[in-house]
Amino acid sequence: MVKHFGWTWIGAVRSDSDYGNNGMASFLKAAEQEGICVEYSEAYYRTQPRIKLKRVADVIRKSSARVIVAFMGAGDIKFLLEELSQQPPPPMQWIGSEAWVTDPQMMRFNFCIGAVGFAIPRSVIPGFRNFLLDLSPEQALKFPLLTEFWESSFSCSLKRQTGSSTGMPACDGTEDLRALQNPYTDTSQLRITNMVYKATYAIAHALHSIICNEKQCDKNIKVEHRRVFDQLKRVNFTKNYYSVSFDTNGDPVAAYELVNWQLQGDGSVDFVTVGRYDASKPKGQEFSLNRDIIWYDGSEKVPVSVCSKSCPPGKRKAVKKGRPVCCYDCINCAEGEISNETDSLDCHKCQPEYWPNNEKDRCLPKPVEFLSWDEILGVILTAFSVAGSLVALSITLVFYRNRASPIVKANNSELSFLLLFSLTLCFLCSLTFIGRPTEWSCMLRHTAFGITFVLCISCVLGKTIVVLIAFKATLPGSNVMKWFGPPQQRLSVLGFTLVQLLICVLWLKISPPFPYNNMHQYKEKIILECSLGSAIGFWAVLGYIGLLAFLCFALAFLARKLPDNFNEAKFITFSMLIFCAVWITFIPSYVSSPGKFTVAVEIFAILASSFGLILCIFAPKCFIIVFRPEQNTKKHLMGKVPSKAL
Repeated sequence: MVKHFGWTWIGAVRSDSDYGNNGMASFLKAAEQEGICVEYSEAYYRTQPRIKLKRVADVIRKSSARVIVAFMGAGDIKFLLEELSQQPPPPMQWIGSEAWVTDPQMMRFNFCIGAVGFAIPRSVIPGFRNFLLDLSPEQALKFPLLTEFWESSFSCSLKRQTGSSTGMPACDGTEDLRALQNPYTDTSQLRITNMVYKATYAIAHALHSIICNEKQCDKNIKVEHRRVFDQLKRVNFTKNYYSVSFDTNGDPVAAYELVNWQLQGDGSVDFVTVGRYDASKPKGQEFSLNRDIIWYDGSEKVPVSVCSKSCPPGKRKAVKKGRPVCCYDCINCAEGEISNETDSLDCHKCQPEYWPNNEKDRCLPKPVEFLSWDEILGVILTAFSVAGSLVALSITLVFYRNRASPIVKANNSELSFLLLFSLTLCFLCSLTFIGRPTEWSCMLRHTAFGITFVLCISCVLGKTIVVLIAFKATLPGSNVMKWFGPPQQRLSVLGFTLVQLLICVLWLKISPPFPYNNMHQYKEKIILECSLGSAIGFWAVLGYIGLLAFLCFALAFLARKLPDNFNEAKFITFSMLIFCAVWITFIPSYVSSPGKFTVAVEIFAILASSFGLILCIFAPKCFIIVFRPEQNTKKHLMGKVPSKAL
């Protein structure tokens, strides 16, 4: 019953006798197995000194347990209840044993109203009431006890002589026992009597099994007590709607009624049967309630008696040092752990792809993060990428329409168009970094970026070399131009690009990039990213681009002071400065940026360096073509017209 109602923190008192000590020992053993903690366990016997009784009462008053189990005889608990009534008794729920829970004498202790306890089942014994009522004055005179009962019930004397010492009138024989309302005539609460009744029949069945067989009975057979005991174990009969049998230890099947002290409308207290316990029922169905219990506080709500409140899901129990296991603190589950049941002893880690919710009572799939098309950062980078490619195409259109003009022809139009084409690809290749990474997109984004940028830098490098050679070709006796004419320029661009292509093919062949769920960078989410596969391949691609960029910058720097109007080396120098600055700062930013921002940094580096190249190299020329056409002459380009230094 204590387990059924969820009481884990109780007090216990018992009679200091075989009945109380043995009964309480069994209860405490079962309570320990069920995880029920006992705050105190006190014993008292009615012959012990009053000081011990006061000590037991003080322990009860000071306790924090709201439920007390009293395994005591009626005589012992009467003294305890009287002692507790000397002061305002603490509000608590009494759980009684069968020895006192149905004793009418205990009803005077009002603070016990609401008590519950198991009692021996009551029964109506057929014919017993009629037998009791079939008592005549003559039969009562034969037994002093019955004589006293008769005289006290009817206030008359059964003695023949009048004026006896009792001072009561003589009984005239008209007395009627049926008109009485007292414990003698009330056969509705036959509990112990019912047990005696069944015990008598059990002995009778055992004797019958010894004396009689299927055909006859031997009245002269010698009956030994051992045979009676052995036959009692085999007894199995039903009497008065109750089945009687015994186990191998000689114990009957446990069957009790759950009795509740309920206050009636007239102020009286009644023993109301509210449930049953039957050990013969299937496991888990032994205990049953058939009506509401009125508890000590007058409500139907089950009282709470716990040392510590239940820990909700998301927390675990931590036992307080030096206290019983029922006294604990509720501690939040650690990061990445959950508890999905009440009063959990431990928290459990979520699987690697899961993370606890805010309440830490469920594991939810981790959100997968990547740079998507529909988020603000993705939209902004896409817009810049498309805008850059449109700028490159627009410049291409301007150059194509003015391809016969001196400024276009003077700047190696073939390399210029190839450079614009490669820049368009550079802008567009940044789009491969946006969206959910796949096996193909991971391989494409790095290789496309590496090849297009090498193509771009190769064109810039070719233009720089052309500027240097073109100046030397103007010197008297110089024939250097024949060594780096258009065929050689095309071959140089192709050669530089093929080297990068070879690096990328080896990278893809040996250990290509692949989509990877990064669950280590963040605990609460998954970063879906492209793993490099071979880091050597990635840094080889970047290193080769850096080598060409440095070579281009060095040559452009050497050519910066050549004749002003023909020299575009100064613009290449600025573009390479921007390019190198961007990619030098890219490396630490790439390594330290978290999650999807790593991809954003790489896209930014691609766009920034591409814009640097297109603005520094082509913007001045477009400005002259569109807004200063008077300067777009061969005379001006050859330096015959003074111009400002950069």
